[in-house]
Amino acid sequence: MQMNPISKLALGLILLGSVLASFAELDSGHCERVVKKWADTSSSREEHPNKDKRSLQDLLFFLHVPRTGGRTYFHCFLRKLYDNSEECPRSYDKLHFDPRKEKCKLLATHDDYSLMAKLPRERTSVMTIVRDPVARVLSTYEFSVEVAARFLVHPNLTSARRMSGRIRKGNVISTLDIWPWKYLVPWMREDLFARRDARKVKGVVIIEDDNPYDMEEMLMPLHKYLDTPTAHDIIHNGATFQIAGLTNNSHLSEAHEVRHCVQKYKSLGEPILQVAKRRLDSMLYVGLTEEHRESASLFANVVGSQVLSQFVTSNATAKTKTTNSEASVTVSGSGSDKIEIQNGTSEVASNKIEAKSGNMTVKSLMEVYEGCITHLRKSQGTRRVNSLKRIAPANFTRGTRARVPNEVIQQIKSLNNLDVELYKYAKEIFAKEHELVSKKMESTSKRSIGDLQNELMSVFGEMDDEKLWKFVSVALMLLLLFLLFLFLNARRRRTSKVKI
Repeated sequence: MQMNPISKLALGLILLGSVLASFAELDSGHCERVVKKWADTSSSREEHPNKDKRSLQDLLFFLHVPRTGGRTYFHCFLRKLYDNSEECPRSYDKLHFDPRKEKCKLLATHDDYSLMAKLPRERTSVMTIVRDPVARVLSTYEFSVEVAARFLVHPNLTSARRMSGRIRKGNVISTLDIWPWKYLVPWMREDLFARRDARKVKGVVIIEDDNPYDMEEMLMPLHKYLDTPTAHDIIHNGATFQIAGLTNNSHLSEAHEVRHCVQKYKSLGEPILQVAKRRLDSMLYVGLTEEHRESASLFANVVGSQVLSQFVTSNATAKTKTTNSEASVTVSGSGSDKIEIQNGTSEVASNKIEAKSGNMTVKSLMEVYEGCITHLRKSQGTRRVNSLKRIAPANFTRGTRARVPNEVIQQIKSLNNLDVELYKYAKEIFAKEHELVSKKMESTSKRSIGDLQNELMSVFGEMDDEKLWKFVSVALMLLLLFLLFLFLNARRRRTSKVKI
């Protein structure tokens, strides 16, 4: 029996569908094995000698998740506590340092957790900050636009690329050298130039809607940005992938395949999430962007106090060494001052000197931090305003986020389902640590009062009867004089009122 062309076509489509379904099933099974193997290997690596997570080790690795407020911590906390010579070279660039370097005590970077494979694991403490996924994604979009808009001072894209290339040749770390901005900013920059060129061709362009997240004539609308391959690969579930060590900047050869399997099959995300949760559990400090004040206080008491105590200990040890001790301290201090003054932040250098001398306390560290963030936020705000002028009337403020439609918010939550769960878990860790530190501070305060009472009792106990009687007599006389002063002062006020 001969089949007609339509029947042949139908049969061919059925066979093709069967083949594709078989391939999909094979691919799904392959991905499941790949993810499971990675998760099992990662779990076995977590077992390391550093069991006491609350003790600061020789190296502090600040795993900086982008757009979580980490820059504030870096400039206003870490740079006050650590000297330039103690910071690992090229921290925010690609990693080029020897982790065995003794003076390398601080590594602050957007690199992911896979970097731990290059570090002395048993001598490394890790800290991070986590942010509500919706706020983090919106902030990532806004910052991509802000930095890309700076290049609109150039007449065309070619000129902008040429100038940024010249800047990057110097010994300066550019935003374009740092992950993830080295991918996100050039992409957004190209889009902004294309839209500006299109507006020039059209002539007069009337912007009817003042919602900056949906101003297609000026910039890529948020809802389109969220659904691009770049956003799927870099932004969505970014915190989970970074803490798991699976970003497109990972040092693991299998990271790309594992990440794409999870992005393709949503059900495979659970093992990744569990690894990320365990890593949060093992960290010295986990802060929350939304709990700014409490997070800063927790950092000062958990991390800052230990760094300061190490300075005191090292200073005490240094005093016992007589050979070249004064010369080495002078060289370190002057070198640090010189670098800071060149960067326009000489105040940081003086604060470092205070910390190094052992004069800084947790309280004074918090005071320095508060002053620093006020200055930093002001400079960041000015820079943002100047950048966004070039794409006016588009402008991002706290108020404009209310303009983002609810369906877009739900879209962000769905695309960042792993980050939503990780953020919930980070909040639980934070609440426990905050309670623990609060109780410790309360206990210390009570102990201090008790010590004072014991000291007074000890002083009184050492007095004989005659001395004690004299002390009490003097105290009573002073009290009577104080009461007499209050009485006369009140009487004088009353007399003054009567005269009036």
